[in-house]
Amino acid sequence: MTGRALVIGASGGIGGALSKALMLAGNAVLEISRSRDGFDITDPSSVADHLEKLDGTFDKVLIATGILAPSNKRPEKSLSEIEAGDMAHVFAVNAIGPALVLSHAARLLPLKQRAIVGVLTARVGSIGDNGLGGWYSYRASKAAANQVVRTASIEIARKRKNSIVVALHPGTVSTPFTDAYPAHSKVSPDVAAENILSVLEGLEPSDNGNFFDWAGKPVPW
Repeated sequence: MTGRALVIGASGGIGGALSKALMLAGNAVLEISRSRDGFDITDPSSVADHLEKLDGTFDKVLIATGILAPSNKRPEKSLSEIEAGDMAHVFAVNAIGPALVLSHAARLLPLKQRAIVGVLTARVGSIGDNGLGGWYSYRASKAAANQVVRTASIEIARKRKNSIVVALHPGTVSTPFTDAYPAHSKVSPDVAAENILSVLEGLEPSDNGNFFDWAGKPVPW
């Protein structure tokens, strides 16, 4: 799976593992992150400043950003815990941010060659798969991100017929995000990255606009 890749969120656990795996596979990887580059996915000016200066095209663009909840807080367990400001912040990072990146994506993709844009969302953003409740802001923001991905896939494919824009559920990955949930079965970031790249390698243009888990199985919207 060689080529030229752009990884947004490359300093995070999954993003860093994706960058490393892509490099080991022979890709030229450009990494962008908040900690190293000052990239703020919630700030339109920051997104534009970083992405508009990029030259050439990428056959792989991966958006590996997101938060479970604002710093020092946890996802809500009940309606009574919802706070408007906190919910707005989670939406800004998990849904609006990827939308801002996707608004630049078409220019970064080749016109005719196969190209993939993978946005890491989460199975808990699935409305059809929600049988537990709770986690209001996180669930709703990931559902919104899924809709953004679906809609962007339609627009991008109008001119770039061989582009594949998908939402991806990486599984529960052992990162600082998930340290507070010891009961959950987890995989390492390296394993998660290999799983994701394996899924991406097998995608066809007919898969454009869909939602897949780490094993390549479709996830209900």
